[in-house]
Amino acid sequence: MPELTPRSIAWGIALCIIFTVASAYSGLKVGQVMESAIPISILAIGMARLYPRRSTLLENVIITGIGGVAGSVVAGAVFTVPALYILNLDPHPVETIFICLAGGCLGVLFLIPLRRYFVRDMHGLLSLPRKPLPSPKSWSQARKADRKPSLLLQATLIAGVL
Repeated sequence: MPELTPRSIAWGIALCIIFTVASAYSGLKVGQVMESAIPISILAIGMARLYPRRSTLLENVIITGIGGVAGSVVAGAVFTVPALYILNLDPHPVETIFICLAGGCLGVLFLIPLRRYFVRDMHGLLSLPRKPLPSPKSWSQARKADRKPSLLLQATLIAGVL
């Protein structure tokens, strides 16, 4: 089963555009961008039910990978472009696009050597903290909370209206 399908690319780009717009709005309005990888991965699994052929895990990873860069891409533009206008530099829109592209390329170029170090060379050397397993009582409380999602849905509707 291939992981790079037209469906995974189309949904990844569509979700990237939606979450980029939402992240840019929240970044300019509130000053904080949102991480979009987790909501996009949940949506990718939910959207798999719309098709007769279920998507594979690899397709969902591609959708999450493409769509998950929304917050990272927009954060550089949201936090630096207003500073250019505050400093009265008034860049041309084409210059602004090239500044954002240069920042993205520099980020990728700095990430490549660090990824090799942290993922391959340090694999297994850093210990993760171990947490005890949850008690059966906490599991039953979590199941009860899952049965009553109405408060969460009401809060979502109120936030959407506002």
